[in-house]
Amino acid sequence: MLMGGFSFSVSPFLNIKSPHIIFHQIKKVKKFSSMAFKNPSFFFLLLVILSLFTLSSQHRPRPRPRGGRQPEPSMPPDIFSSPASSSRFQPHISASLFFSSSLPLPTTSHYSDTMVGGGEWSLLQETIGVSAMHMQLLYTNKDCTAHSLLYDVASNTYRPLLVKTDVWCSSGAVNSEGTLIQTGGYHGGDHKIRLFTPCDDDQCDWIELHQNLTVRRWYSSDHILPDGRVIIVGGRSSFSYEFFPKNTVENSFYYFPFLKETTDLIEENNLYPFLYLLPDGNLFVFANQRSVVLDYKKNKIVKEFPVIPGEKRTYPATGSSVMLPLKLTAGEWYGSPSHPEVEVMVCGGARGGAYRKAIDGLYVAASKSCGRIRVTDQDPKWEMEDMPMGRVMPDMLLLPTGDVIILNGAANGTAGWECAINPVLNPVIYKPDEPDPATRFSVLNPTKIARMYHSAATLLPDGRVLVGGSNPHVRYNFTGVRYPTELSLEAFSPPYLASEHAHLRPSILSIEGPANNVVSYGQQFAITFSLGMYQHVGEYMVAMAAPSFTTHSFAMNQRLLVLYVVDGHQLSAFDHKVTVYAPPTANIAPPGYYMLFVVHQGVPGHCVWIRIK
Repeated sequence: MLMGGFSFSVSPFLNIKSPHIIFHQIKKVKKFSSMAFKNPSFFFLLLVILSLFTLSSQHRPRPRPRGGRQPEPSMPPDIFSSPASSSRFQPHISASLFFSSSLPLPTTSHYSDTMVGGGEWSLLQETIGVSAMHMQLLYTNKDCTAHSLLYDVASNTYRPLLVKTDVWCSSGAVNSEGTLIQTGGYHGGDHKIRLFTPCDDDQCDWIELHQNLTVRRWYSSDHILPDGRVIIVGGRSSFSYEFFPKNTVENSFYYFPFLKETTDLIEENNLYPFLYLLPDGNLFVFANQRSVVLDYKKNKIVKEFPVIPGEKRTYPATGSSVMLPLKLTAGEWYGSPSHPEVEVMVCGGARGGAYRKAIDGLYVAASKSCGRIRVTDQDPKWEMEDMPMGRVMPDMLLLPTGDVIILNGAANGTAGWECAINPVLNPVIYKPDEPDPATRFSVLNPTKIARMYHSAATLLPDGRVLVGGSNPHVRYNFTGVRYPTELSLEAFSPPYLASEHAHLRPSILSIEGPANNVVSYGQQFAITFSLGMYQHVGEYMVAMAAPSFTTHSFAMNQRLLVLYVVDGHQLSAFDHKVTVYAPPTANIAPPGYYMLFVVHQGVPGHCVWIRIK
């Protein structure tokens, strides 16, 4: 029996070239032929890794019936029932499913208090041969054999790459040089460190280091730090953190009892913890329902926050999270000691016990609630509000506009094999700056493809969202199941990409100040952009977006910085110039590559890649 986990990542180039994505696939599952990259437009890379391993007979699941039934009168209305079956969430294969017409499609009547509609879905590939469990946007591309793929977004083609050990349910981060560091995984891969450095000649591939992680890292989370190192936190039964690369004087790993304290009996509910680097250099860590600020240099918790109300929020009671955009002000450059306000948002999840019920074929309704907490407040408290629908296993991404898109996931159950039903097909836009909470959420047009367990999404350089994966089964399964393994790729265009907004869309012409688009901390630089027709420039903003490593409903290292605008003026009938400051410190913007967007009247243009160091 084969099982697989794979990683999917996207990498745009600093210069205007053709977009690429890397996919990784397991040996013997499928062979891929190389395809030429032809489109000369913006280049970026998406990496997908799929790994296989053998299961012993005791891990083989019992056959799964085709689906749930409506709740029995004796059951609570938020629990759906299906005959019991095995639904282990320990070793997994990433897959996704086409939405069956027999499943309920959300309609306007379900969301009477919110706007419904907007946005457009497009199918990029019916199959890429792998189911996208992990995604990472980089800044370059290249070639090898059939264990992973490089996908060219512009030409909609792909080529194979090689990964040697099992990357299933691993973690990752891009370092300051633009190299993807992938850590851990399953079985023979759980101690491994793998590097992928983008290149221009189609010769680059994965390098697996002889150096290993200190302990097993499976379901851990990674974050890049101000000094360029990566911190790796947690994992199954790994109540510790470590660094890559290591300093010669530091410990191999650091015990972190918070992770043990947040572990629920049987269910865990604290894997893939949410991590955010704060402007003071410390690390925000969220697991289960608790959150703390960790001084990782001294291995000391310096602040603990109130418990978030409601449900459990981390794997397998999987919700999602973002750090809302950091809005930089003049004070950071003129001697003010203040830092930007930091607010963390957590949405969705499942009740305690929901995983055990799902094993028995009872699927508890997913959480509808979202919590926001300003971690920089003196007395921070969670402010709660409800999404238009409940969601477990959602993906939350920051859009260039500063809004949040929530997509993928299910309405009942938890993460894990065969542990969820009722896919949620409609994305939701959340506007964090909208003063009226009742109008912050908007329900958008649905996809026809269910994206449940082991699906992923990432922001693309043109403002679209790339979506792939979904495999709630122990192995790839395409027939005789309610939710088949999904190998397709889609793109979702948010409403700001509608044709009626084309005249508002800015096009970046040049960046003045930094050499080769490399900026220094606190540097002032100017961006010249053009609008499609003569108009007086309206309200605009400039944002830097860090590309994320997305897996299991958490976009690691995701970060959006709204830059401080010094000046802006019109140069000609079509051209405009805006002058901004780069972020002042590596605590606010860790070193590395960022997508630079100009957003005009709520409409972003195509990004340009810049590097900060």
